[in-house]
Formats: sequence, C-alpha cells, structure tokens
Amino acid sequence: MSTPNSQPEPAASGGTEFATCDLYDADESLQSLSLQLLNLGGRARFTGQVRTISCYRDNGLVKELLNTPGEGSVLVVDGAGSLDSALIGDMIAASAIENGWAGVVIHGAVRDREQLAEMDLGVRALGSNPRKSVKEGLGQVDVPLQFGGVTFVPGATLWSDADGVLVTPA
Repeated sequence: MSTPNSQPEPAASGGTEFATCDLYDADESLQSLSLQLLNLGGRARFTGQVRTISCYRDNGLVKELLNTPGEGSVLVVDGAGSLDSALIGDMIAASAIENGWAGVVIHGAVRDREQLAEMDLGVRALGSNPRKSVKEGLGQVDVPLQFGGVTFVPGATLWSDADGVLVTPA
C-alpha cells in the first residue's frame, strides 16, 4: 500500500504493481481522467513518464515518435476526441513495443483491435475505426495537453489500470 506522495516509480517495462484506487486514496493531488477510455491493449496495467502529441486525423508524428526509444514512457495523444480515423494500429503498436514504450493513451480512435489486444502494450482509447489517418506530420510534440479534466505535461507520471488513468499534477 502506498503512502501520500510515495507512488511507485514507473518500471522500464511499464509493469510495476499498483492499483490506481490505492494511489489516489494515498494522494488526492493526483489527477484522475474523467473519460471512460477503453482498455484495448494486451497490457492492462501500465505506467511511465508522459510524452505528448497533439494532432488531428494525422498520425505521422505518432508513428515517428513511437519509432524512437521510449524507455518505458507512455505516449498521450490528443486527437481532439475524433473517431473519424485511427491514430494507431498494429504496425505502429509493434514499433512502440520494439522501442520500449509502456503504452499509449489516445483521445481518439485506434484500429486493429483484435491484434492490439494480443500485444504487450498498454493501449487506452475512446474507440476504434478501420479508417487509417493521413501521415503528413501535422501537430505538436511534447506540449501540454488537456482533456478529460486532466492536464498532461511531458515528464509527468501516468498510471493506468482497469479502474482508470491517474497523472501527477501539472
């Protein structure tokens, strides 16, 4: 059990043992995401340092960043809540795994749900759409994001499990 301000450190594998309910009970300064994101990856519980991307129907930057060493980080993508096209699928997820990312949290859609469910990657998203997005590279990397009552800043710590998503205060 955690005590206030003594959350477990993210593991490089993103698989440290924790429960978001216990973490929040121990430290109510943590931000709790109010959106009910679906848990779509094969890793149901994950944690890591936040990296961010803001983009709309364009996953060029997502693909590019997840193809770099993640070192156990979690990529948070603000796709403006759009379900019009998917921001990741199985091929980008495979690259994320190969590069050591713990997970992705997407304020938008994914595709290849059956494959994602079998992959060792945490994936949270609003839903899915088989339509791929464009890859023009439009958007911003490592900028503060706000959605679901939470401010995500690069370097913050994120925890995700079946009960929800918590983030250290901005």
